[in-house]
Amino acid sequence: MLTMERFEEASEMVKKVTQETKLILSSYFTEQTGNKVFFKPENMQRTGAYKIRGAYYKISTLTDEQREKGLITASAGNHAQGVAFAAYKYGVKAVIVMPTTTPLIKVERTKSYGAEVILYGDVYDEACQYAMQLSQEKGYTFIHPFNDYEVATGQGTIAMEIIQELPVVDYILVPIGGGGLAAGVATLAKNLNPHIKVIGVEPAGAACMKMSLEKGEVCTLEQVSTIADGTAVQTPGDKIFPYIQENVDDIITVEDDELIVAFLDMVENHKMIVENSGLLTVAALKHLDFQKKKVVAILSGGNMDVITMSSVVQHGLIQRDRIFTVSVLIPDKPGELVRVASIIAENQGNVIKLDHNQFVSTNRNAAVELKITIEAFGTRHKNQIVDALEQAGCRPKVIRPSL
Repeated sequence: MLTMERFEEASEMVKKVTQETKLILSSYFTEQTGNKVFFKPENMQRTGAYKIRGAYYKISTLTDEQREKGLITASAGNHAQGVAFAAYKYGVKAVIVMPTTTPLIKVERTKSYGAEVILYGDVYDEACQYAMQLSQEKGYTFIHPFNDYEVATGQGTIAMEIIQELPVVDYILVPIGGGGLAAGVATLAKNLNPHIKVIGVEPAGAACMKMSLEKGEVCTLEQVSTIADGTAVQTPGDKIFPYIQENVDDIITVEDDELIVAFLDMVENHKMIVENSGLLTVAALKHLDFQKKKVVAILSGGNMDVITMSSVVQHGLIQRDRIFTVSVLIPDKPGELVRVASIIAENQGNVIKLDHNQFVSTNRNAAVELKITIEAFGTRHKNQIVDALEQAGCRPKVIRPSL
């Protein structure tokens, strides 16, 4: 059902609503990995994600009667916006069921395209069941976010663009949630050039596709736990699963902590905001066991709410020892605070928070506690500051920052 004729048709159709997302060469990751790394920045796509492709192509294949009934779907955010935008373009009603955990920015943007939003369930799978129930009760036409041939075909148009721009690509890294994007990209890539390797990337806390491939059949996870909300899926699509089996060469799983560091890498080195699911392929670059290949990492979306962004930045800085907190014990007498501050300053540390506790000991002359949160350049610099405090008799103890 995923045919070259359909892929070619979809590639022309999606041009009506998408904007160009030209490949970006990453000097930083090229140097870090030993491969020539390019990004396909679908985080810069209209609606902030690739999902507009599959949604628009799917809706274009419906009859007028199917569209006029109204459309319904379930989504953690990006497919929701894609369907809402496509429905707006066709002038038809769209109802979107989203998990209650969906970031506010995705809810509001979906509403901004004129869609009705219903919040239901803790994860995508629960929202999807409810959307299908409403579809049967009210006669809406259901648009599945990934387990659909036309949707997967629309998503696959990304591969057409990658190969047209970089015909010599060796590897394509693609995020996997339910599998629609991976099925479309991998199938079209293999049809165009069977030598291209396609690697899927899943969050370790929601690796339903990896489990399914290992067991040779579609499997359901008991639960999912990941900050990559766009790929937090319990069960992959059974319709597109055979295409994954045939065309995806490998699966890499990524821990949440790796996504946090990848976010910092993209912000600091590329000045780009990429949501956690889109960062899967960025984090996977460090897992590749080859070098001197041309690699394209698909950045699937960039719809991250500001609160999540703030939390990710703080945790990323802590992970990289760019921010750390140290507890020091000093006598309670004039000049001691200045002495500690001077030691930190002499070692180019920057104090960003200070807590002075006089009651850590009943003998204040023996010791009072200072908890100092410091900005550093990284682990080596942090260790330099801690060593200097140790040599000055401050008895430093590194503790977890409370920001």
